[in-house]
Amino acid sequence: MRRCRWRSRFCRIADPVQSLPKPATERAFLGNALHTPVRGRLEYLRDVLIVAGADGGIQAVHPKGSPDAGAAAARFAAAGGLVTLGADQILLPGLIDLHVHAPQFPQLGLALDLPLEQWLQACTFPLEARYANTEFAQAVYESLVGTLLANGTTTAVYYGTIHLPATQRLADICLRRAQRALVGRVAMDDPQQCPAYYRDKSAGIALAETRDFIEYVRTMSGNGGLIRPVITPRFIPSCSDGLLRGLGALARESGCHVQTHCSESDWEHLFVLDRCGVTDTMAIDRFGLLSRHTILAHGNFITDDDAAVILRHGAAIAHCPLSNVYFSDAVFPLRRMLERGLHVGLGTDIAGGASPSILDNARQAVIASRTLESGVDAAQSRERRRREASRIDAPTAFWLATAAGGEALDLNVGLFREGYQFDAVVIDANSPAGNLRVLAQDAPEHILQKIVYHCARADVHSVWVGNRLVHERSEGMRS
Repeated sequence: MRRCRWRSRFCRIADPVQSLPKPATERAFLGNALHTPVRGRLEYLRDVLIVAGADGGIQAVHPKGSPDAGAAAARFAAAGGLVTLGADQILLPGLIDLHVHAPQFPQLGLALDLPLEQWLQACTFPLEARYANTEFAQAVYESLVGTLLANGTTTAVYYGTIHLPATQRLADICLRRAQRALVGRVAMDDPQQCPAYYRDKSAGIALAETRDFIEYVRTMSGNGGLIRPVITPRFIPSCSDGLLRGLGALARESGCHVQTHCSESDWEHLFVLDRCGVTDTMAIDRFGLLSRHTILAHGNFITDDDAAVILRHGAAIAHCPLSNVYFSDAVFPLRRMLERGLHVGLGTDIAGGASPSILDNARQAVIASRTLESGVDAAQSRERRRREASRIDAPTAFWLATAAGGEALDLNVGLFREGYQFDAVVIDANSPAGNLRVLAQDAPEHILQKIVYHCARADVHSVWVGNRLVHERSEGMRS
């Protein structure tokens, strides 16, 4: 089997840490904003005034011309707390990434020609084993969190490794950089699927260290709910039945979120059917791991019965369209699952997905849905190769990247609405270094389409999480 070799360059070239976020203070943001409160509905908020409090929450959203807008803007301007966007700048809700393998960042874009089961054994497990070295973990995680923030990701759901100290470092970095994050210490103990050099030595150890990590995150000084622990069985093939049952009991006891993989590929789906006698979804449910706070990554091969169980629990699917191209051998029936009422958001699946950008995945979600609808085999007639009513549009993809991700996590993020957290991205529409070009006569729906299809890291001017500035390009914003 081909092996991947890893060098220690990350210990030397980690991204420099920007100045750390300052505490949130009450301020107001004046300019053009857009969001998608529900699937299929775009709201373009022209010259809106959004007031954010010191607690990070949105206190008020004043439309243009409202009686309170002028007085509030004058008050904040006099106090030095008014942030005024430029004519070419647009305020977006922060992007939400439901599925990130933090330790896999060094292998982003590598060995994607391998099947999933070979990729794990040849590349991923050897890399993840290196996180016993907390210095290596520190360097990689600093670079990863900085990269995601620079791409506009304000909320991320992270897999760590089996190493408790390294996963604690990841939580520490997210808190210090003020990225909203759900972080999990990975549990994997099955000797049949996990190599001897990288697995929990017993179910008891995995459960004990998961408990320790939950306690660590919940008692972090200054956390205030920004960082949350996630119970993280890697997936059924890597976990013993005893470990899965124990983690299910811990989920009920602790009320924590749960994340795991579900029916990602033919291999995983059939492996679980053979071992458990039921589908991945049904097995996860039997182990007590399915709830309103469960995130199931991929779900490409779920059945209608599986979908009904997921819907009954209110669990969510992290749709990872870029990763699915490489490892899933199928296209997730996104529109059909949305129309059934399932919670679905987007995930990069670093490093199975070859980009750290949620907007890249939003684009790919549209492409994948069109591919499913149109079919790919030109030797078949158009009628035989098509799956009708499968496509989604750009507003739906943007909703998945923002508001739908917040709904999936049961968190008040992804919208500009009173009571929600002020997590936001300022986009420069006509930056010389960027891709995004917006004309004065562009209709709001055209602006959103351009953002979904063109926007990249170079177009991100600044990023805010809980009303704290967490990333900014070198040029300043007028304020």
